[in-house]
Amino acid sequence: KKTVEGLPLAGQTWVLTGSLERMSRDVAKEKLESLGAKVSGSVSAKTHTVVAGPGAGSKLTKANELGLTVLDEDALLKRLTELGVAVD
Repeated sequence: KKTVEGLPLAGQTWVLTGSLERMSRDVAKEKLESLGAKVSGSVSAKTHTVVAGPGAGSKLTKANELGLTVLDEDALLKRLTELGVAVD
C-alpha cells in the first residue's frame, strides 16, 4: 500500500457519478488517487467531494441531501490543473 500522507487530497474520499466527456472515469480515478484521494463507488457522510457528470442519478441526490461538495467535470479539471496534474 502506497503512502498518501502529504499529498493534497490525502484523507479525502471522492465519488464519480454520471459520465465524463473529457476523460474516462478510470483516468479521473487514477488522477485523483495520484493526489492521495480515495475514490469510492458510494456516497456517504464521509464523502468529501462528488464529481457529477451528465446522467448522474441517486448518488447526486444523496450528495445534495448530505450537503456535500459537488463538482462538475470542468471544476474537476480546474482543480486537477491547480494541483499540478496534467488533464490532456
